[in-house]
Amino acid sequence: MFIKDLQDCVEFIAGDNTILREILHPDKAELELRYSLAHAVLKPGLTSQPHKLKTSEVYYILEGEGTMYINEENAKVRSGQTVYIPPNSKQYIKNTGNIDLKFLCIVDPAWRVEDEEVL
Repeated sequence: MFIKDLQDCVEFIAGDNTILREILHPDKAELELRYSLAHAVLKPGLTSQPHKLKTSEVYYILEGEGTMYINEENAKVRSGQTVYIPPNSKQYIKNTGNIDLKFLCIVDPAWRVEDEEVL
């Protein structure tokens, strides 16, 4: 059994300027995973830096509300919603609420620095 507490995950500023804590990654623990899982926070009024991943990504919105931008599309997002981001898509998210926008990021296959391009 593997259990990890979010508070035990090191907080850092990701390339897209979100506050990130990497929860699961196959390179950082002896786990048989294809994907990586991170917890992201974006402060009110802020927008993440546009970026592209060579891999697919899923955002699951835990708290707050915002606007998700994928290529030429945008849509309002809120707590309880899931967003699929296809590979090689320009993506970013804006916190349009008054509280922290918190979301999970699932990248498959697992996130690697060489698979991300910050625009």
